[in-house]
Amino acid sequence: MSTDRKKDVVEAATKSFTLFGYKATTMDQVAKLANVGKGTIYTFFKNKEELFEEILRTLIQEMKESAEEVIQSDSSFYENVHRSLFAMLEFRTKHQLAVKLFQEEKEMGTPAVAEALRKMEDAIVSYIAVQARQAMDRKEIQQTDPEIAAFIMLRLYVTLVVDWERRGRPLTKEEIAKLFELYIFKGLAL
Repeated sequence: MSTDRKKDVVEAATKSFTLFGYKATTMDQVAKLANVGKGTIYTFFKNKEELFEEILRTLIQEMKESAEEVIQSDSSFYENVHRSLFAMLEFRTKHQLAVKLFQEEKEMGTPAVAEALRKMEDAIVSYIAVQARQAMDRKEIQQTDPEIAAFIMLRLYVTLVVDWERRGRPLTKEEIAKLFELYIFKGLAL
């Protein structure tokens, strides 16, 4: 019974954060949406921040699962990192809560939201770093700091997917893959 109420609270809070953003969400709103007393929320979570953390953990787990779904054991590191980065960035742009968080951070700079987005980015970097370490062990890529490599890969990917689109024509998934391969795996040297 209490796990059902906790689940109701988390679902209501997710809905509220998605509709109104972090800053505008109150525990009163969550209680009303969950159809529980405000005190019930506090039996599960100390405060709004703790409730938000719970939702963020689930969001990050779902994002990682979207990456796992596209990994193919018979594919190269390059192909898998391209697929997984694309899947995670696509997840971030289609998941309604993630979209709201990006919007709130851009418009209001809410510190808790900025921290949440940093945690999402850290999760992506960590995920790709693990893949990079495994590729290094297989002698598929050069030995380097896997976290730095993962961070650079993520930043280049975001630049190709998001930043370039702001300048005009968006790149296709295939164009992004080719550019990613050129800049990360081949380099510009002749």
